[in-house]
Amino acid sequence: MPLVLPAKKSLTLEAAKLMAAAAEATAAGNGWKVVIAVVDDGGHALLVHRLDGTQSSSVPTAMGKARSAVAYKRPTRILEEMINQGRFSFLSAGGDPVALQGGLPVEVDGQLVGGIGVSGVKASDDEIVARAGLDALRDALA
Repeated sequence: MPLVLPAKKSLTLEAAKLMAAAAEATAAGNGWKVVIAVVDDGGHALLVHRLDGTQSSSVPTAMGKARSAVAYKRPTRILEEMINQGRFSFLSAGGDPVALQGGLPVEVDGQLVGGIGVSGVKASDDEIVARAGLDALRDALA
């Protein structure tokens, strides 16, 4: 019997741009200056979008949130909550996780295809911006 490999979906630059545009619209609508990062399923940058006036420190933070959402296959809010609830041993986890709210995994048909991370404002607001990007992708694929 021949070997059959699974079909693998991937996040494209076009999809990343669509997500970033929706995220930017949400941020702009709230007057938030943020960085939006979209990565593929290996955590490699597809798009990094820094809104005018956003502090430069938000670039690596947004990238780290997106990468962490991919690496741990969960919203980075969960990682932050673990630490805030006293699971300090997580701080020794490998892979340089960014345990701050604002990173979301991107799944399509149950497959992890990437992540989106946002940094620049309050972490809960970062997640609102990231969610807008994720929702726009889901709407476009529906």
